Amino acid sequence: MSKYLEGKIALVTGATRGLGKGIAVGLGEAGATVYITGRTLESNDNSGSLRETESAVRAAGGICIPIQVDHSADEQVRLLFDRIQDEQGKLDVLVNNVYSGVQALTEAYGKAFWEREPNFWDACNNVGLRSHYVASVFAARMMAQHQQGLICTISSWGGLSYIFGVPYTVGKAACDRLAADMAIELKPNNITSLSIWPGIVGTEHITRLAAQMKENEATDQQSSVFKEGYNWETPLLTGRVIAALAADPTLMRRTGKVQIVAELAQYYGLVDQNGERPVSLRSLRFLIPFAIPALRKYSWLVPNINIPWSLLLLSTARSPKV
Repeated sequence: MSKYLEGKIALVTGATRGLGKGIAVGLGEAGATVYITGRTLESNDNSGSLRETESAVRAAGGICIPIQVDHSADEQVRLLFDRIQDEQGKLDVLVNNVYSGVQALTEAYGKAFWEREPNFWDACNNVGLRSHYVASVFAARMMAQHQQGLICTISSWGGLSYIFGVPYTVGKAACDRLAADMAIELKPNNITSLSIWPGIVGTEHITRLAAQMKENEATDQQSSVFKEGYNWETPLLTGRVIAALAADPTLMRRTGKVQIVAELAQYYGLVDQNGERPVSLRSLRFLIPFAIPALRKYSWLVPNINIPWSLLLLSTARSPKV
């Protein structure tokens, strides 16, 4: 693969596993020097570690620098950016990915918000929404010095419609607004801010959730998509898309907007780890077989046409209410 990001410095927060790991590999295979953070440096179990991600990035031909950071501690985050400044003198790409709400969401599955303690909110949005803001503050200070940069905030379709529970969806909607409003203030400094929406990504968490749905014999449409692995993406696809964005000379025209991984993969001609290209969750090729499960084996027969946002807001999306 071409090293078109050679000389670029990137930081991926929360990269011990899942999306963060895939994003780090995608940036590394494109030639970027990738700093990664997480709470677990070494691990003897199967929960993931920075060392494992470092090995994966290097196996893809990239340069990776793991730094153990607890993103709930602002001072540790400040020291992280100080180190990047001292070692590299710049930062080209920040990917706000760190998230600590996975366990809480798993435990809360099937429960209403009032059946959980109030700290369920903090579990979803402290190391998540708040930590994205903190990292963006320090990254923007570095990027403004060079009048260039890209900040990607990982969000999800939960910013548009209910999924996984109240704290999750409110937090993702806030991530989208964070990216949009940062873009306004960052644009005079030639810094792009984007909200990135992967599709259904087969991370460790989603795989466990799918198994839990099978065990609970969930029969609703949403659960069936998870149980069947229908139109899943791997974490690497998001990494390859962000790498392509970082190399796009016309990137600023996208600033402040939601960017859908599957749609960008099609635009940039990218494929997933398995050589396939999943479709957007607003594509007829996803939506029609989603509603009619018998068509899923024949989804390639359905036109890959995306539903306009205006129609989504009138139909599948339940918020915001106006």
